[in-house]
Amino acid sequence: MLRQRAAGLITGFVPTMGALHAGHLELVKTAASLCNVTIVSIFINPTQFNDPGDFKKYPQTLDRDILLLEKSAASVLFIPDVENVYHSGLENLEKYNLDYLETILEGKYRPGHFQGVCQVMSRLLQLVDPDKLLMGQKDYQQCMVIKKLIEIAGLKTELITCPTVREADGLAMSSRNMRLPASDRSLAPLIYQVLQTAAENIVSGDLSFLRRQAVATLQESGFRPDYFEFAEAATLEPVKSWDRKQRLVILVAAFLGEIRLIDNLLVA
Repeated sequence: MLRQRAAGLITGFVPTMGALHAGHLELVKTAASLCNVTIVSIFINPTQFNDPGDFKKYPQTLDRDILLLEKSAASVLFIPDVENVYHSGLENLEKYNLDYLETILEGKYRPGHFQGVCQVMSRLLQLVDPDKLLMGQKDYQQCMVIKKLIEIAGLKTELITCPTVREADGLAMSSRNMRLPASDRSLAPLIYQVLQTAAENIVSGDLSFLRRQAVATLQESGFRPDYFEFAEAATLEPVKSWDRKQRLVILVAAFLGEIRLIDNLLVA
């Protein structure tokens, strides 16, 4: 990348775990509009799966992914293997001080997940050394963790968070969606609808009623919610009572069958 910088070229990076969809391609498109070179990686990172079974079931569609990227604005496709990324193996990996981010929301329900995210992203960022890193808002908490990682590591890479890309019925695009059986796929958009309902009905003061209402709506339709929470958008600190001065993000995670769906919505 030093040669490219010397030539005045700006490099963008879109890290993925494959099973690409239109959301990924929109990140590539945005990167290409901002950068001279757009690098896309496909690497299913074993260290961020707190459930080994989830890792084994993660969809792998490499041939299809390559075809999609050939038609996209991507400049380079980077497909490392585990040995390329973790030269010294997967044991005794470094730990990052993520403070309260590991005790709430995804950090609470997926212990070790964010450490794995940091372990792989620190290595990928060293290997690619991009000027700009593009990620989707659907993974809002992950974006916050990567922002923290960039600060900890003193990297000059700029994190750009892009809007969530949704299906026509509102479901946030995700590689996991392809694992939903048809009956569950028809129910899945409810997770976005409860976010919208909460955002439309939010008022200053105690937020517990909206939280309970959202959880009950999901449960009545067969979801198993891990959480439905209001948090300060800039820090992810939970907000129990709103004074209208804070910008909020509403976050939800819930199982539908064996598939765990996440989503979020910013409240202006």
